[in-house]
Amino acid sequence: MAYLNKKESEVRIAQVKEILQSKNLDVALVYYDEFNIGNGWYLTGWCPQFESGAVLIPRSGTPLILGGPESEPFAKLDSMITETRNFPVFMVPDEEYPNATIIDFRMLFEELNAQLGSVKRIGMVGMGRMPAEGYRQIAEGFKGVALVDITEEYVRLRFDKSPWEREQIRAAFKLADHAYDAITGKIDVGVSEIEVAAAGEFAVRSRGASGFGFGTIVGSGKRSNAVVPTASSKLLEAGELVMVGIAPKVNGYAGVVGNVLSVNGEYTSRQRDCINYLKEAFRLTKEQLFPGKTGREIDAPARAYFEKHGLSKYLVCPFAHTIGLHEAESPFFGPNSEDILKPGMTVCVDVSFFGHPEFNGTRIETGYEITENGPVPLSKKMDSLFME
Repeated sequence: MAYLNKKESEVRIAQVKEILQSKNLDVALVYYDEFNIGNGWYLTGWCPQFESGAVLIPRSGTPLILGGPESEPFAKLDSMITETRNFPVFMVPDEEYPNATIIDFRMLFEELNAQLGSVKRIGMVGMGRMPAEGYRQIAEGFKGVALVDITEEYVRLRFDKSPWEREQIRAAFKLADHAYDAITGKIDVGVSEIEVAAAGEFAVRSRGASGFGFGTIVGSGKRSNAVVPTASSKLLEAGELVMVGIAPKVNGYAGVVGNVLSVNGEYTSRQRDCINYLKEAFRLTKEQLFPGKTGREIDAPARAYFEKHGLSKYLVCPFAHTIGLHEAESPFFGPNSEDILKPGMTVCVDVSFFGHPEFNGTRIETGYEITENGPVPLSKKMDSLFME
């Protein structure tokens, strides 16, 4: 069962063909793997396990999944693009598949020439992420063809979310609320970080989550300095703060929640100061979430506030980013960003600092849908908590 619906897939493939037309290209080749999942998923609603691959969109004719034989049956069942071709470079190294049909890029080139007449220019998406051997085999197989990087044009298709995409993201944030309740209910002295993560993950998997945007973050005490610490067997100790984050997905689209909680259930005076620093920076950033603002404008107020309170040297990440197929994806609204906030975007305010000698690492995070009139909370629960 595909996570992506047919109408969305058709619209996106048509948009890719518009890029081909505008740049006089014959074919688009969109690389993906389990780490770089978003670009492939955007067209297919699917990503393989173990193998990597690419989506091939010709200027006319049938789109293809280029991958390996282990995930071929999976693609035919669950991908919106079901026509497949298998290549050694995308397969599990050294594994044998005696009953599979496996070709090379020279053979694919011949097939495309027969279909399209003549292939002279191919638009490449994710070329900078592709393993060197994959690029070498493509370049040799398509000898004499110009390989044109269209990653930027393609990724910009994902900036503004469709009504259907926003629906999935809203549903994912509802799951994140359930996860947060389960996590807060589990935190106690002597409980392991893994147990805390398990409570949140069960809460959303049991309610239909299709996956996670990142490995669930549970970092207590000094482990929170790791920025994105996945849960360990460490037991929570009295007096500690514990940083938590979870990003459930619905139909491949992420929601998220992040917070810093007291293991004891009550914050000390200094721990309250820490939380208030985060909340004030959060409020300052949220106030900037209006259409027309650039990334540097969105980032500036909270950055100045952190500078005033001596926290700038502990900054690792900017304060705002979009959310979609990845929990954090382009555009990232950092201090040098000229990207412009637009209605239809879904944006997280993600305030954090790490390596502090007293507070260790901290993060609070939730998301907003950007409208003509400003930000609308994707989680009223977390918005209310962080705006207190």
